[in-house]
Amino acid sequence: MILSDRDIKKAITKGRIKITPQPDYKTQLGSCSIDFHLGNKFRVFKHSSYAYIDLKGTVDTDEIMKEIVVPEGEPFIMQPGDFALATTVENLELGDDLIGKIEGRSSLGRLGIIVHGTASIFDAGWTGKPTMELGNLGVMPVALYPGMRICAFTFEELSSPVEVMYKNKAGNKYAGQKTPLASKLTYEVSKGVKLKGVAAKNFK
Repeated sequence: MILSDRDIKKAITKGRIKITPQPDYKTQLGSCSIDFHLGNKFRVFKHSSYAYIDLKGTVDTDEIMKEIVVPEGEPFIMQPGDFALATTVENLELGDDLIGKIEGRSSLGRLGIIVHGTASIFDAGWTGKPTMELGNLGVMPVALYPGMRICAFTFEELSSPVEVMYKNKAGNKYAGQKTPLASKLTYEVSKGVKLKGVAAKNFK
């Protein structure tokens, strides 16, 4: 069940959803979603320094990306075809019986800006600044300003509380993040992380 605006407010009041800083309902709360703002830190690929990404190679994916901090009042320009990781201003923490889903804003989508490629679900027990996979699918550059409303979150109730919350899960990669972190997939592929089932077969 997707939470309505009144249920989102109730969940925040009861601490099932924690958003810091406290959201302004008048400008951020929709009928069944709540807007988050764009942070000022971005992580982009150093594509001129590396020919390709090898998940079994010796170079960590964090090394092939660099962090950019945008000064106050200045834009982050996304050229057509660009990709960047970014976080929201807000910190999000979810209880053990809710998941969050991140979606782009329609007004930005009409310009070609998307906020996630595949990672739309935030598990029960998530905590940290949500990371967005920003992309420009349009044909013109777009200037994005830190502090602008960039995405919207919806929340769904689970059939029952989870046994293990994301932040307590052994091997979780992104809980508590404060900046946009690079992919940790290389740890699964080349650092000896034990995988089970189909995933393990894919990496043999």
